[in-house]
Amino acid sequence: MPNEEQVHLAAESFRLLADPTRIKILWALLQGESSVACLAELVGAAPTAVSQHLAKLRLAGLVRGRREGTFVYYSAADVHVRHLLDEALFHADHADRDLPDHPSGDLSAHATAGSRPS
Repeated sequence: MPNEEQVHLAAESFRLLADPTRIKILWALLQGESSVACLAELVGAAPTAVSQHLAKLRLAGLVRGRREGTFVYYSAADVHVRHLLDEALFHADHADRDLPDHPSGDLSAHATAGSRPS
């Protein structure tokens, strides 16, 4: 059983990911470092809204910022963010296409790069 702090932090991460724009932002950041303006264009949101989402994701430790002059470039915090998002999108892809569940215990069948949703 996870301890209370682990449960709280996991729940907070899921809460922050329960927003389509944040999912899009994280997916874009997993492709590489980006600025607020570029992210806004990619996800189809206003730069101020993207900035607010990034601030929350940064406070939760899901993204990092790197300042270069007057610009801040954002990236996913670590490989755990990639795994979390990969699993969520893989699950959504299965649900969307009504695919069968994996055989009991075989949760690694989707681990290859070619099976991730794009």
